Amino acid sequence: MSHTHRIGALIGGAAIAALAAFGTVAAAETEIKFALDWKFEGPSAPYFVAIDKGYYKAEGLNVTVDAGQGSVQGIGRVASGAYPMGFVDINSLVKFQSENPDKKVKGVLMMYDAPPFAIVSLKKFGIGKPKDLEGKVLGAPAADGAFAQWKAFVQENNIDAAKVTINNVGFPVREPMLASGEVQAITGFSFSSYFNLVAKGVKPDDIAVMLMSDHGLVLYGNAVIVNPDFAKANPEAVKAFVRATIKGVVDTVKDPVAANKAVMKRNEIGEEQVELDRLKMAIRDNFVTPWVKKNGFGGVDMARLEKSIEQIGMTYTYQSKPKPADIFDSSFLAPAAERMVP
Repeated sequence: MSHTHRIGALIGGAAIAALAAFGTVAAAETEIKFALDWKFEGPSAPYFVAIDKGYYKAEGLNVTVDAGQGSVQGIGRVASGAYPMGFVDINSLVKFQSENPDKKVKGVLMMYDAPPFAIVSLKKFGIGKPKDLEGKVLGAPAADGAFAQWKAFVQENNIDAAKVTINNVGFPVREPMLASGEVQAITGFSFSSYFNLVAKGVKPDDIAVMLMSDHGLVLYGNAVIVNPDFAKANPEAVKAFVRATIKGVVDTVKDPVAANKAVMKRNEIGEEQVELDRLKMAIRDNFVTPWVKKNGFGGVDMARLEKSIEQIGMTYTYQSKPKPADIFDSSFLAPAAERMVP
């Protein structure tokens, strides 16, 4: 080989090596569009903390987060492949899988070990336990996620449902109707209805929140879900997203004030104190339960998940009843010791 040819070969080899190196860097930056179930509010802080602190980027991920309009829409976004991952109510996913068993969308990270489903009232109406709802008027939007659990709640607490008058109300008038006394209780998400009432001028000390999870419901809450094709093609990226998100959760629990600021940067119309209080309520009631403190964040007890599927069956007729393994895949989680939260 001539001297000129050798130089050309060396340059060509260097160029190929450089291109290969560039390809490796490019391949490492996996794009993940993430679909929230709702607006940018306090409880969505962990994702924004993980973005701002570079936890996703350090894992080779480029994560963008979009707001949503409810879990049903969120599941559809992920099932269609429009979004590889999302944040939705796991109970809605159980129903979705019953109707679409071929879609194979699964949870990979449990965010709310307990759901925010609640009966919210004013203390003056004397509703301190489930049976106290008898003889009262309950305001419940037909599409409300908490009201979807009503039959199971009734059964678990021996409520005589015939003695409860249910008023199908719209979401915008739900809290105002309770504040005015047109209904004596409402169904809703604890950290939504409570702060909606405060915004209507109701004193916090006058509000009574009864979490369904404290009264017989073993249901889980919201989880991170993944599109099956994306998970199969990018298992390491899914694991990386889960790891980085858990870091975001840990930081959020340690310093809710700083975490909430990450949300407020992206929510210009929200009230910072309201979103901070909402976040703190979610940390206390939904993120960091006694089970999570003992077993680490993000996993599920498959026996409990199986019982929750049975409980959903009290309020919903299955077309094809899913098994726990159809709903949650724990293989993307690190060992429990690496998922402990303060």
